[in-house]
Amino acid sequence: MRPKIPNYTIVNFSIPGANTSNESDHGSIQYELDIENPNQDSGIYYDDIFLMFYHGEDKVGSKTIPSFYQGKDKTRQVIDQVDVETRFWTVLRKAIMNATAELRVDLSTKIRYNTWGIKSKQHGINREGKIPIGKDGKISNKKKKVKLRHAPKKWKQR
Repeated sequence: MRPKIPNYTIVNFSIPGANTSNESDHGSIQYELDIENPNQDSGIYYDDIFLMFYHGEDKVGSKTIPSFYQGKDKTRQVIDQVDVETRFWTVLRKAIMNATAELRVDLSTKIRYNTWGIKSKQHGINREGKIPIGKDGKISNKKKKVKLRHAPKKWKQR
């Protein structure tokens, strides 16, 4: 019996104020992350979850979701926002206004499965996803959701 890895999906995403003529020097990213435990007989203990947002090679913001326990077959919604680093805001704003912006989201954490009262060893998880952003500052693809997939080793957090 082998537990399944949790699923991570960005279901809502926006960068308010990116398409206005108001020339502010800072902005924020609003996101909604669904964390789904597909296991019907295993709960999951999460260490802190680290979310990082990149535009090209530049890290425009990061967020830490505190550790928690997720019950069997449950989904947890995390609705939060990240402040965009000031020095990258103008470049990101211009890319959004030209409808050429794409952010990469990296997620990394460690988890332990709790099956029948027995905790497993820690498992490292690294996921990433690319979010195309339209002129309105929201996800621009048809599905409007971005599932975070297995990240290549070179992007793993050190």
